[in-house]
Amino acid sequence: MRRAGTGTGGAAVAVAVAVPLLLLLSRSPPAAAGDGKKSDARLVSEQFSQAPQKLAFYSWYGSARLFHFRVPPDTVLLRWLLQVSRGSGPTCTNMEITVYFRYGAPPVINPLGTSFPDNTSVQPSFLLKMLHSNASVNISHPAPGDWFVAAHLPPSSHKIEVKGFVPTCAYIFQPDMLVMRVVEVSILEPDVPFPQTLLSHPSYLKVFVPEYTQELRLELQGCASNGSLGCPVRLTVGSATLPGNFQKVLTCSGPTQACRLLLPSPPWDRWLQVTAKSLAGPRVSVAFSAVAALTACRPWSVNFQHLLQSSPNQSSNASTGLLPPTPSYQDLDRRGRVGGGPFCLRSFPVLREDVDVVSVRFQPLDRVSVLVQSDMPSVMRLNLNTGMDSGGSLTISMRVNKTAIANTSVVACVTAASPLLSFNASLSCTTAFFQGHPLSLSASSPTANLIIPYPETDNWYLSLQLMCPERPEECEQASVLVETTLYLVPCLNDCGPYGQCLLLRRHGYLYAGCSCKAGWRGWSCTDNSTAQTAAQQKAAALLLTLSNLVFLAPIAISVHRSLLVEASVYAYTMFFSTFYHACDQPGEAVLCILNYDTLQYCDFLGSGVSIWVTILCMARLKAALKYVLFLLGALVFAMSLQLDRRAAWNTMGPCLFAIVVMVTMWVYRCGRRRHCYPPSWQRWVFYLLPGISMAAVAITIYTSMMTSDNYYYTHSIWHMLLAGSAAFLLPPREQHTKPWACSQKLTCHYEICKNHRDELYTVT
Repeated sequence: MRRAGTGTGGAAVAVAVAVPLLLLLSRSPPAAAGDGKKSDARLVSEQFSQAPQKLAFYSWYGSARLFHFRVPPDTVLLRWLLQVSRGSGPTCTNMEITVYFRYGAPPVINPLGTSFPDNTSVQPSFLLKMLHSNASVNISHPAPGDWFVAAHLPPSSHKIEVKGFVPTCAYIFQPDMLVMRVVEVSILEPDVPFPQTLLSHPSYLKVFVPEYTQELRLELQGCASNGSLGCPVRLTVGSATLPGNFQKVLTCSGPTQACRLLLPSPPWDRWLQVTAKSLAGPRVSVAFSAVAALTACRPWSVNFQHLLQSSPNQSSNASTGLLPPTPSYQDLDRRGRVGGGPFCLRSFPVLREDVDVVSVRFQPLDRVSVLVQSDMPSVMRLNLNTGMDSGGSLTISMRVNKTAIANTSVVACVTAASPLLSFNASLSCTTAFFQGHPLSLSASSPTANLIIPYPETDNWYLSLQLMCPERPEECEQASVLVETTLYLVPCLNDCGPYGQCLLLRRHGYLYAGCSCKAGWRGWSCTDNSTAQTAAQQKAAALLLTLSNLVFLAPIAISVHRSLLVEASVYAYTMFFSTFYHACDQPGEAVLCILNYDTLQYCDFLGSGVSIWVTILCMARLKAALKYVLFLLGALVFAMSLQLDRRAAWNTMGPCLFAIVVMVTMWVYRCGRRRHCYPPSWQRWVFYLLPGISMAAVAITIYTSMMTSDNYYYTHSIWHMLLAGSAAFLLPPREQHTKPWACSQKLTCHYEICKNHRDELYTVT
C-alpha cells in the first residue's frame, strides 16, 4: 500500500491497492444507529462508470483526460476504483500516471511548475501518482454534487511525432465510482430535541439550513453513558471536499453534560450532514438529545421597484406586487434597524447576463456602484450553479475613488455557498466550511482584482464592508461607493497574444483551456521564462515562409521542360505553405489571408500531391495515363486528409504506390532495352543520387528530429530539401520538345476539317 499526493484540510482519504467490487459490497458497511440487521437495510450501494480514455503526455490542460461524476445525496462512503491498462508492444513500460480529484469543478493543475497570472487564487491540488495498474481512493462523507477526476502521463518531451509512423504505447484509464448511501436519515428540526442512543454504529442526521441563516448551533443535551463518565461522542458536521476539506469535528469527552458546536455563516439553502459516533466500547450505550438552533439573518434589499414602475408595459400595481416593500437609505438608521427589526446584511440584486458559452457578465441591477458602510456588509450574489459555469475563470475587479476613502479602507471577501457576515479585526475570510478569497481597497491601492480559475458550482458571494482600523468612530457616518466589474470568461484575456483559447468537451460538459505558443507557458500563457524573443519570433516566421521560395527552382525547371501540370502543383504548394506558416505564428508576426484550418489543409494537400506528381513524372508514363493518375492521386489525398490530417500513412500510402509504379516502369524499360534505366551514369550521379539523398534526409528530419523547440528551423530545412529533391528528380524533357515550349501534340483536341461538298468548315 502506498499513499501519494498532497491534500489540504483534514480529508478522510486513504489510498490503497484496489480491491474487487465483490469485496467492497460484501464487507460490513458503516451503519446507522440501531442493531446490525436494521442498519444493513438502511444502506444501499451504487456504481457509476464512464467510458475509458487514452492518456496523453502532458503539455497543456487539454492533454489531461477529464471525467465528470455526480455523487448522490446522503452518501457516507465514496470509493474511486482507478484502472489502467496498457498495450503489449515493446515500447510499453511502466509509466507514472498522475490522477487529480476535485469537488465542484475541474481540478486546477500545474504539472510543469509554471506561474499563474497576477491576482490568481489557486488551491493546491489533491493528486495521486499511480505506479501500479490499479488503485483506489476512499472518501468518507463526500459532498453531494459534481466531482471531477483528471489524469495524464508525465510531461511530454516536446518531440513532434508523426502519427502512425513510430509505434507507440496506449495507456487506457478508466475510473469507476462506487458509493454507499443511507436511504433513511434522521432529520433534525430547528429547536426540537431529537433523542438518540448509540451502540456500536454511528447515527446519521441532517439539518436543513435555509437562506439568510447567520449562525447554526448544534448541541448535545442530556448526554449519559452507562459505562463511562462524560459524553464519549464524536460529532462530525459537514461533507468532505477536495482539495480543501473543512469538516467540523466535535469531540464530547468531558464530564459536562452539554456539548455544542457553533458554525457562523453555514452554507445556505442545503442539507447539512451530521454524524454522531460513540467513542465508548462496543457494548456501551450512549444516550443524548441533539438540538439544532438557527439564527436567522434579516436582509435589507436595495429597492429597485422604480425600474419596474418606469416600464411603459408595467402597471404600478403589478410592479408593487412583485416585490415586498423595502426601506430606502433614509429609513435605515446607524444601528441597522428599521421599525425595530435588526438587519445583518445589505443585499444588492445582481443581473446575470449570459454572453456566450462559459461567458457570463454580472452587474448590479439598477446601479453601477455598490454602497458600502461600516454597520453591515454589502453582499452581491453571483449565480454560478447552473452546472456549466465551472469551466471558465471568475474575474472580479473593484475600484474606489481615492478621495472618498482617504482615512478608511474597504475589505471584501469572496466565498461560495454563503457570504461572510462578520468582518473582524483579523480580516479572516472564512465561513463555516469555506476558505474565502480576501480583497482590500484603500487610498494607497484603490483597485483590487481577483481571478478564480474553474470556480466551484455554487452560489458565490461578494461581501464588502467599510473598516476604520485606527479611528473606528470615523466610520459611523462614512459611506463609500465601490465600482465592481464581475465576469465569467472562458480564458483570461483570451490567453493573450501568445496563446489560443480552446473550448474542450467531455460528453455534455464544456470547459476552456489555453494552448500557448512561442515558448510561452502557464495557465493563461503569461509565463515567459522560456519564451522566444521578438527577434527569434521574426526569424522563425521568415525562415518558415521564405524557405518555401526554394520551390521556384522546380517550378522553373518544370516550365523549362514543358511540365506545366507539375509546375502548377509546385506553385500551389509554395503559395499555401508560405501563407499557412505566416498564419501559424504567434504574437505580432502573424498574417492570415484565409481561415487557419483552410490554410493548413491546403498546405498538407499541396505537400502530398507534390511528392505524388514528382514520382509519377519520373516513371515516364504515357501522357493520358499520367494525367489520370495525377487526378486520382489528388482526389485520394483530399479524401485521406479529410479523414485524418496528421496520419503518416495517409501520405505515405499513395507515395509508396507511386514508387511501385515508377520502379515497375524502370524495370520494364531495363528488360526491354537490355541495359540499365536511366541509361546515363551522369543522370545517376548528378541528379538521381543527390535527389534521393535529399529526400531521405528530409524524411528523416520530418519523422524523427522535429521538436517544438527546433521546429522553426528543422521544418524550414524540410521545405528546402523537399523542393530541392523535386528539382533534382524531375526527368529531362523529351528530345523533340523545345525548351520553354508547350507541347503541340495533345491527346484530346479539336481538328478543323474541310467539307469539299458544302464548302463549309466543321468542328469535329
